Amino acid sequence: MLAVDALWQGLPAVRLTLPGGDTALVALQGAQVLSWVAGGQEQLFLSPQSAHDGATPIRGGIPVCFPQFNQRGPLVKHGFARTLAWQAQAADAQAEGDALRLTLGLTDSAATRAVWPHAFAAELSVRLQPGALTVQLSVHNPGDAPLAFTAALHSYLRLDDAAQATLTGLEGLRYWDAVADTHPLQEAALRFGPELDRVYPRPAQAMALHEAGQARLRIAQDAAWVDTVVWNPGAALCARLSDMPSDGHTHMLCVEAAAIDAPVVLAPQGHWQAAQRLECSARPEA
Repeated sequence: MLAVDALWQGLPAVRLTLPGGDTALVALQGAQVLSWVAGGQEQLFLSPQSAHDGATPIRGGIPVCFPQFNQRGPLVKHGFARTLAWQAQAADAQAEGDALRLTLGLTDSAATRAVWPHAFAAELSVRLQPGALTVQLSVHNPGDAPLAFTAALHSYLRLDDAAQATLTGLEGLRYWDAVADTHPLQEAALRFGPELDRVYPRPAQAMALHEAGQARLRIAQDAAWVDTVVWNPGAALCARLSDMPSDGHTHMLCVEAAAIDAPVVLAPQGHWQAAQRLECSARPEA
């Protein structure tokens, strides 16, 4: 079932609902997944202090970073796509067996060309199926010159308690520690406490998020997402974020599918696409 007239904090959104009760809520602002309920539980973190004015980035869910990641370039942090209204119509959602897929689109405009003088066509596909959510970003270069960009799916995963969580699947990879500006080797499962901000090469296998010793989410990304960012602000940074509660860091972990260390370069008329898949191991409550 598709509801095109859903609202979140007064902002237009689209809600997908499966017969078994799994749901996804997608804001038209930024084509941002705000909620994913699977196994009877919310799987994403959305800050209760998130902005909802239609222009300010929304803290949580799955923001789309495009055409720039973070402050790695001249554009606004994480690019302009997450604050613009994407287009979605009822016809853009379709059933696929036991799944629903919603496609949203964004193209260049006078406003985007004023800050980034390039033609582009981006699509975000959200596929909801029982116990799983797949989010895919696609970019087309309709112009006659190469198009270079960086991008990420900045996924905020919900935690009951970050101190009891671990992330596996990155062992053996050398990463950039953005907090310490070092390049150590990941030797064991990640644990969380102080601020953590790391860029890994994409792992060959899927990652797994565990809480209290139990696997909760399987996280996989396509090969075109060549990087994986793991971020938790910790207590000190979280206290400085006006759109986060003071304990927000204990209830979230970002595991981001990214292409950021080297820009993606599309030839004229070229296409690029990459997906992140989240699979829930939780079971519906009795």
